[in-house]
Amino acid sequence: MGQNPDDMFGDEDYPAYTIGQAAEMLGISQDFLRRLDEAKLIDPHRSAGGHRRYSRRQLRLAARTREMVDQGTALEAACRIIMLEDRLEEALRHNGERQETQQAG
Repeated sequence: MGQNPDDMFGDEDYPAYTIGQAAEMLGISQDFLRRLDEAKLIDPHRSAGGHRRYSRRQLRLAARTREMVDQGTALEAACRIIMLEDRLEEALRHNGERQETQQAG
């Protein structure tokens, strides 16, 4: 049995948008989204037919990247910066959880 649609669309990582929808929503080209895939910043889900499907989280990353590129940052550099920012955020979150666990124990 399938997932409840409310659960799927409430999920930040649910691949709800086609490449055309994503490009239109963000005001960017489909080629820009493909380049983010090539740069390994975004790894869109592939449908059974091989079509790219994007989540809201991925759309936010694409929008952040477009903003940086519009400000003069090279695409490859923008992707690298965003990847490093995300790693730092994850490490800080993990460290905070670990400290909470140690303080509680």
